[in-house]
Amino acid sequence: MLNLRGVFAPVVTTFGDRNEAVDLDAYATNLRAYAAAGLSGIVVCGSTGEAALLDEEERRSLIERTRRELPSDMLVIAGTGAESTRQCIQRCRVASDHGAHAVLVVAPHYYSSAMTPAALDAHYRRVAEESPLPVLLYNIPKYMHFALEPDLVARLATHENIVGMKDSAGDLTRLGGYIESQGDSFTVLTGHGGSFHQALGLGARGGILAVSLFAAELTLDIYASFLAGDVDASADAQRSVAPPAAEIVGRMGVAGVKAAMDRVGLKGGRVRSPLVALSAEDEARVDALLRDARVTAAV
Repeated sequence: MLNLRGVFAPVVTTFGDRNEAVDLDAYATNLRAYAAAGLSGIVVCGSTGEAALLDEEERRSLIERTRRELPSDMLVIAGTGAESTRQCIQRCRVASDHGAHAVLVVAPHYYSSAMTPAALDAHYRRVAEESPLPVLLYNIPKYMHFALEPDLVARLATHENIVGMKDSAGDLTRLGGYIESQGDSFTVLTGHGGSFHQALGLGARGGILAVSLFAAELTLDIYASFLAGDVDASADAQRSVAPPAAEIVGRMGVAGVKAAMDRVGLKGGRVRSPLVALSAEDEARVDALLRDARVTAAV
C-alpha cells in the first residue's frame, strides 16, 4: 500500500537558456531541496512540469533522475496521461521501468465531446488493468475542459489498481463528492493550494500542491498543524498561502511558479515556448506576494 498522505511537490521541469533543453542538474538541485524540506514525495511530468511540452525521452530522463536523487522513502509519482489509451499505458510502463511508485493519469481531453462517462470508464479501466504501477485519477477542469463526475470516480475507485486521485478544481462541493469514495484502498488528494486547509477538513489526506514548490514550509505547516489538531494554526498558515496560490499558481501559471522559485533560491528559470515569461508588472507582483506571505527561502 502506498502512503498517499502529506504534501507532494508537482515539480517544474528546468530548461537551459540554449535550445530550451532540459537541465537535469538544475532539476536535481530542486529535488534535493524538497527532500530536505520534508515533503512526502514528488510528482514529475505533471501540469506544472510542462508535461504537454516534453518528448518521451525527456519524460524518461526526468523520472530516472527523480528516483536517483530522492531518498527511498519519498514517493515518486509520474504523470502519464495521454490522448490515446495505448500511449498512456506505454508511459506507465516506462515510469515503472525507471523507478516510479505510481502514475497520475489526466483524462484524454482533445476530443472532449467524445469523453462520455462510458468512454472515460473504459479508458481508465484499461489503463489500470495494463499499468504495472498503481493509478491515480487526475481531475483538472482548467486544462481538461470538463470534470470527472463523482459517480464515475466512485465506480473507478473499486478497481484494485486505482488507488486514489488528485483534484485540482478547487470546488469543495465536488471534492466532498469524491471523498465519499475514499477508503482503505482509495485516497483523495487536493491539488488546490488555495483551499488545502478546507480540503483537509473535508477528509482529504494530503495535497499535490504547486504552491509547495516555493513555499514548502507554509504548506507543511497547514498539514502538520491540522494533523496535530491545531485547526487555528492550520487556518492561519492557509491564509498566508491563499494569495500566492491564487495569483502565482492560479493566474500566472508555470511562469509565475518558476519566477517565485527563483526568488527563494531554487532553480525555476525559463518556460518552454509557446509559454512566455512574466511581464515586469507580474514579476513585481510575485515579489510582493512572497513578501506578504513572509516566504524568503526555499526550505
